Amino acid sequence: MKQKLYQMFILGCDGGGYEQALKEGLGGIIFFTKDIQSVEQFRNLIEEIKAKALIPPFLSIDQEGGRVERTENIHQGKKYLSAKYACEKGVLKEQTKEIAQELKIYGINLNFAPCIDVNTNPNNPIIGERAFSDNAKEVIKCEKIVSQTYRENGIIPCVKHFPGHGDANADSHLTLPKIDLSLEEMQEHIEPFRSCAKTIEMVMVAHLHCTCFEKDVIPTSLSKNAIDYLRGLGFDGVAISDDMVMKGATHVAMPNNIEKTCKINSMVNACERGIRAGLNMFIYRNSTPETIEIIEKIYQKALKDKELQENIEKSYEKIIKLKQLFNILL
Repeated sequence: MKQKLYQMFILGCDGGGYEQALKEGLGGIIFFTKDIQSVEQFRNLIEEIKAKALIPPFLSIDQEGGRVERTENIHQGKKYLSAKYACEKGVLKEQTKEIAQELKIYGINLNFAPCIDVNTNPNNPIIGERAFSDNAKEVIKCEKIVSQTYRENGIIPCVKHFPGHGDANADSHLTLPKIDLSLEEMQEHIEPFRSCAKTIEMVMVAHLHCTCFEKDVIPTSLSKNAIDYLRGLGFDGVAISDDMVMKGATHVAMPNNIEKTCKINSMVNACERGIRAGLNMFIYRNSTPETIEIIEKIYQKALKDKELQENIEKSYEKIIKLKQLFNILL
């Protein structure tokens, strides 16, 4: 049970706890710019991680192009175009293939891309040119190109940020944005997810308060109503949270001045809620002792809770199935 629970987490290197977590069955590692200084250094880091892992991990990154590019220390001046400009210039397939082949050289097997938000709010502080377009049909066309190109090159695509971050007027890294649209109005944003639901392998669920799913202030990432809706579109893959250290996730769980012990318990409760809601994986950008303690405390709860155990089992099966599909598990 502990190994299966650890499979549900992707952690960053910051904090160092990932090394022991890999021996417990950690599901994956996420890499950021500071982790990537040179080709040789990065490949060596990935080889060390693979050698320490009890179960072969997802080796993941956010490599969208534009302002979300993690290999900039290696490129030294060369930049990939953002999704919007790659789409407008007609180089989307070529650039995606170049990104995928680069990631494959390092040993990456999962990219948190493409971003399929429909950028309807021109004042959106977090999406902007990360979106292909403000038109859902154009976003759908681009998603098919990008996801298929990643697959062809052995990289798992992960579409984001369900149910759509495009109308937000706040940054979920800093707060919990409120999307006050009816379910009918929300369809423009949901449409790209509906289009790929039966073919996409992984969906990242956003930290948004969407009133069409929850009247109470609950992030969609922890909302059973939102995740059930995603499943109702025909999605049978791995549903993963956005980074759980973002204020959009912690905003509701705990005030800023709360003691460390209470913070950990609040995050345990948040993850527990996510598991019960049907979320399969969680991202934490660090692997500090506090993050490891969150996993261990959920494990202690799961030992005495049949529902938690059953949901962990279901998530584990989905995770392993995806790893087998992409030959991560041989």
